[in-house]
Amino acid sequence: MNFSLPPELRALRDKTRQFVAEQVIPLENDERQSHHGPSEALRNELVARARDAGLLTPHASRDLGGMGLSHVEKAVVFEEAGYSWLGPTALNIHAPDEGNIHLLEAVATPVQKERWLRPQVAGATRSCFAMTEPAPGAGADPSMLATTARRDGDDYVINGRKWFITGAEGAHYAIIMARMEDGSATMFLSDMDRPGITLERNMDAMDSCFAGGHGVLRFDDLRVPATDVLGEVGQGFRYAQVRLAPARLTHCMRWLGQARRAQDVAIAYARRRAAFGKPLSSHEGVGLMLADNDMDLHTARLHIWHTAWLLDQGEQGNYESSRAKVVCSEAEWRVVDRCVQILGGQGVTMETPVMRIFMDMRAFRIYDGPSEVHRFSMARKLVQAAVKDADAERGVPGAICDIPPLQR
Repeated sequence: MNFSLPPELRALRDKTRQFVAEQVIPLENDERQSHHGPSEALRNELVARARDAGLLTPHASRDLGGMGLSHVEKAVVFEEAGYSWLGPTALNIHAPDEGNIHLLEAVATPVQKERWLRPQVAGATRSCFAMTEPAPGAGADPSMLATTARRDGDDYVINGRKWFITGAEGAHYAIIMARMEDGSATMFLSDMDRPGITLERNMDAMDSCFAGGHGVLRFDDLRVPATDVLGEVGQGFRYAQVRLAPARLTHCMRWLGQARRAQDVAIAYARRRAAFGKPLSSHEGVGLMLADNDMDLHTARLHIWHTAWLLDQGEQGNYESSRAKVVCSEAEWRVVDRCVQILGGQGVTMETPVMRIFMDMRAFRIYDGPSEVHRFSMARKLVQAAVKDADAERGVPGAICDIPPLQR
């Protein structure tokens, strides 16, 4: 890998950094925010500013009005946007919209793209991804999917309940995962104002950075025309991986920006705050924490760039994105946790942005699969690969199981 940035990417990085500093961070204390994220009015203003700066929806294809960034280019730009918790909203790269845009570009029909995707790329609409369910439905184990869809003439009728659906309130459309009568899963596109969709409530969560919060949705005989099936019937689980592998990685990119922000605040505080006759930065314990932060930030960035490079080479990247998600979520969390410790009382108040980052980031170790699930999946694939290699050495023909190639 070549880690040097070409001049045009450096220029885009610097442009994004300046935009966030001058146009986004000043709005962080805007009153048009609640525990469930920025209001639609604030989101519209942020989007308008990014549009005027030529930075709106940079990950979308040029045909749709985006910049068509590669995964490595996204790693650079998304980190800069993530330096403020409002930055991803401004650039229209926040979750779940970023992942939904990627999925629709890959799977949707031309008619579906014009109806749902193009307005979203333009920043005019938001979306949600309805997969997670209350027990005993699907959570970290998608095979437990309980929401059902049955064919009725030219429509599918969907019944079920979803929760922790990020961005549900105010979303214009939803991607709904439902189980078919044969046990397979299918994705459906639906406008959120259709009869049969009810937003029961918003869940109170630790984070408050996602527009629309996290909703509980109920589907009561929701009728979706067969033309609004996303992709092929029965391929929902496969499409979930198309969406989730890069979406895990873009989470890592955005939160890296937040962790870097916390480190910058902690360094500045340690330089000016004195204790026991000298600046905090001169105390060995504080210096060690700052050094550990730097190493964790660097480790996270290397994992992001490496996995992004693999995706740009056409690798499926599910194993690598799981590994990056665990490494980055835990490394970036350690950074912010140490920053709270360095700031002391200032770290547990809203006097600095670090407490807000701390509260927003904790859930990152759970979003898109908790660390334990990714570790379990990785371990299983490592063992399967070892068995396959052992069989090959003994001359056993064929493979015991179909697994993606691992980077060794």
